[in-house]
Amino acid sequence: MSEPVATVKTFMGVFVTLLILTGITVAVSLINLGPFSAVIALTIATIKALLVVLFFMEVRYSPKITMAVIIAGIFWLGILLALSMTDYLSRAWGTYGQ
Repeated sequence: MSEPVATVKTFMGVFVTLLILTGITVAVSLINLGPFSAVIALTIATIKALLVVLFFMEVRYSPKITMAVIIAGIFWLGILLALSMTDYLSRAWGTYGQ
């Protein structure tokens, strides 16, 4: 078992960054940006998830095979979401029962 490479200073920096991003998310939710509100909120959420995975789950300091497994998992999740969305978009909504 190897020692963690990240320092307390790194964890505190990531924690403060997560708090700032949460504040930005709340501030953006109070502003009417139309359809861009969801895009900005999802972008911030993705950045926050990436920070948690890289630093708190210590993926940044793990072997390359761990990174490959995580990337493969995200790739397969993308395929699943893409296929689900093609099914959702190809349905003839509102034509049942007519």
